Amino acid sequence: MRLVTFEEPHDHSERLGILVSPDGESLIIDANYAHNRMLKGGKGRSARKLADSMVPADMLGLLRSGRKSFDALREVERFALRLGLSGLSGPKKERAIVRLPEVKVMAPVPRPGKIIHTAGNFREHAKEGTESGWEFPIPKWISFLKSPSAIIGNEGKIVRPRYTKELDYEIELAIIIGKKSKHLTKEGAWKAIAGFTVFNDITARDIQREEMKSGLLNFGKNMDTFAPFGPCMVPREDIEDVHNLKIECRVNGEPRQVSNTSHLSVTVPEIVQHYSWVTLYPGDIITTGTVSGVAAFRKEPEKYYLKPGDVLESEIEKIGVLRNYVVEDEEVY
Repeated sequence: MRLVTFEEPHDHSERLGILVSPDGESLIIDANYAHNRMLKGGKGRSARKLADSMVPADMLGLLRSGRKSFDALREVERFALRLGLSGLSGPKKERAIVRLPEVKVMAPVPRPGKIIHTAGNFREHAKEGTESGWEFPIPKWISFLKSPSAIIGNEGKIVRPRYTKELDYEIELAIIIGKKSKHLTKEGAWKAIAGFTVFNDITARDIQREEMKSGLLNFGKNMDTFAPFGPCMVPREDIEDVHNLKIECRVNGEPRQVSNTSHLSVTVPEIVQHYSWVTLYPGDIITTGTVSGVAAFRKEPEKYYLKPGDVLESEIEKIGVLRNYVVEDEEVY
């Protein structure tokens, strides 16, 4: 099951959707409307209230509702596919099925409470940093906060600030928290995970380098549009082995980072456990850190930094492809 947040084309509200491709065409089932239709044909106030309770209209509501709502979502998907995706509408005849190109797909959690970003967990990245002469060490368990205001979704534009010439990419697996929790065990950490998505930690290396002279990781990682993630969230149960997923980041079709989550030096539950010394809330994001192949650590990095016109594709097996476009800031503001 692949879950998305999309913008309703008429009132521009954020809606929870199930992404399906029954005949090769990508469609989005509006989960709340379809659940309403499933319950007594969507008739009556009680059916609407139950639909809103069991399958909330937005992703954050779903995450707060817990596992019962994920179970209800699976029933909705089966129900909609049995109908052949026809005859589905909301309580006021709203469209419950939309074609993917018709809507804007946002980040799965458009406004998480916090993004805990980690580094050093793929030792191949640390090794290439040392070999390239990067002046700062990359030990395990580095962490910093990524700003939610930097978030963009699939097909969104990454703005290259006019004051950086070294815009870099860092593909990562992102963990989406589904349960309020703190001081977790490894077993509890796994249960606190709702699902996974693709993240790219866009970085202005020249700004980062100056900041790190003072021990900081701040604006070089947090400029507008520097946190693309998506295109969907896949529930943890639908990932057979999160520690054996192929990772690939491409620029204009050229593979730049190719690796596998099997190269992690720590496990995903250990990462969540480690950072549960602060209270984790549904919708919070924790990333794993990146793999080898970033532009900054190559022999001629200036040839590999992102530039306007580039198409960045970040793909993780079982999840999907996050596609973004690099533009100059003058094109946006």
